[in-house]
Amino acid sequence: MTMLFSRRKTRQIHVGKVPVGGDAPIAVQSMTISDTRDVEATAEGVSALADAGADIVRVAVPDMKAARALGGIVARSRVPLVADIHFDYRLALEAISQGVACIRLNPGNIPRREHVRQVVAACRERSIPIRIGVNQGSLATELIDRFGGPTPEAMVESALGHLAILAEEDFHDVKISLKSHDPVVAVTAYRLLADRCDHPFHIGITEAGTPAAGIVKSAVGLGTLLSLGIGDTLRVSLTADPVEEVRVGWEILKSLGLRQRGATLVACPSCGRCEGDLIGMAEKVEQHLAKVQVPLAVAVMGCVVNGPGEGRMADMGIALGKGRGVLFKQGEVVATLAEDDLLPTLLGEIDAEVARRTEDAAGVAGA
Repeated sequence: MTMLFSRRKTRQIHVGKVPVGGDAPIAVQSMTISDTRDVEATAEGVSALADAGADIVRVAVPDMKAARALGGIVARSRVPLVADIHFDYRLALEAISQGVACIRLNPGNIPRREHVRQVVAACRERSIPIRIGVNQGSLATELIDRFGGPTPEAMVESALGHLAILAEEDFHDVKISLKSHDPVVAVTAYRLLADRCDHPFHIGITEAGTPAAGIVKSAVGLGTLLSLGIGDTLRVSLTADPVEEVRVGWEILKSLGLRQRGATLVACPSCGRCEGDLIGMAEKVEQHLAKVQVPLAVAVMGCVVNGPGEGRMADMGIALGKGRGVLFKQGEVVATLAEDDLLPTLLGEIDAEVARRTEDAAGVAGA
């Protein structure tokens, strides 16, 4: 797939070994839902997110016990961790000493400038960036009064205020988020700020809701921003297992040709011409593809007449007829099969192709 847009030019920072901004790939993030004070549960949550494809994982740090638990979690993590901290500079200092790769902290919420300087000095010493996170629902009363409500302009002003504090300390390893539950507000705020700084952006539609509505709102908001070239890391915020957030984030990036990971399912919409169990077969193939890590496109089509041609972009697929169907590869029919044999044959072909591509990739890596 060819991109039809260019990305916003930003400075580049590093969250651990993950480059953010510049020409770096857009990173997928999520957040653990366990009590961070429980090292075992949180480490397992981080691992599950990494397995799903998260490049960066954020963890909540509500108190000092949670901050002191971070070292054990960091030691077991394959991906860099961001410590999510509000108001208390001491939690930031402890999280930094425990080895996190980034701090989410708004410096304007720390009353004493000396405490801001301590956090900045610790971050500078360890090359740790700071994420400024502005949410529409938690803007300062002064900004709401000045702008007549929690408007996109008020969100931008909040971000610039926090940014100015760090700039006064000559600290510029910063990424910024401007989140709202309303995709239009979020898109407007990010567009306004994009013209006023060159820092990388973490994008998301916060409090998007359960998957049924939240995936739609996230796809609309994030897809719009990404198509404008805005966004360097992203999180899909759902009231669901955070592994689902990672999966949806990757699907959004894949749909825009921005990154590729794992399998892509191409499937017909249901219609009156279909004479087989299209929905059931598509669901089973999707489940089978969930753990595939290599790029692979698979089609499940509802019509033997048009299916192979419409699924031509797929590496392989099946097209259903009445009581039977065809197996095709790159749009060419290679076998005609009874309906009961279609699914197991396709799954076997998928496994064989995944094994071949995995072996080829290992050979290239070892060469």
